[in-house]
Amino acid sequence: MMPYRLYNRVGSGGFVVEAALAMAEADFELEELDSRPSTPLPESFRHHNPWRQVPTLILPDGSTMSETAAILIHLAACHPDKPLGPSPGTAAHAQFLRWMVFANVNVYEAILRRPYTERYTTDPNGLEAVREASTLRQGEALAILAAAIDPGPFLLGADMTVLDVYVAMLFTWYNGDTSFPGLDALKAGVKDNDTVGPIWRRHFGDR
Repeated sequence: MMPYRLYNRVGSGGFVVEAALAMAEADFELEELDSRPSTPLPESFRHHNPWRQVPTLILPDGSTMSETAAILIHLAACHPDKPLGPSPGTAAHAQFLRWMVFANVNVYEAILRRPYTERYTTDPNGLEAVREASTLRQGEALAILAAAIDPGPFLLGADMTVLDVYVAMLFTWYNGDTSFPGLDALKAGVKDNDTVGPIWRRHFGDR
């Protein structure tokens, strides 16, 4: 079996997949693409991902996986002895799935409406309105996640999972003016993690 192979670029959403692989202590190769986040990947990348998006993960059997939340759920299931997520079938795992999908559908999708605004309207005069709506949507969704941190400091309690790493990444991209102390504490815990912290700093610096 070959190692995992992760296609990514610095500062992109693939950060959390790289962090998950490190948390799993998995054998993986990192292919960092020489391009900035929010810019199109070359046409040749369709060979790996028809949407030309990262993260794209090649699994040990040679098959390809995309979609960040799906990759995280898969890795947690493949490495049950590592601290990626709760055991399937438990009440905690139900919440893990709930908030993972919620964050992906409501926060990540809203974030994408700013750098890729043209995907969300055919009206060239409506681009700024889409951007403004995206910030409002991010804030609304983050407020729901913040309210779910009880007792904390992480979404599922005392132990950090890849869900928290994902939410911390999404939160650091929020450009609204609403404060979320619970999410600040969650992000601080992610950044202080011995395994994830160095990867965070390489992708996001001190953000």
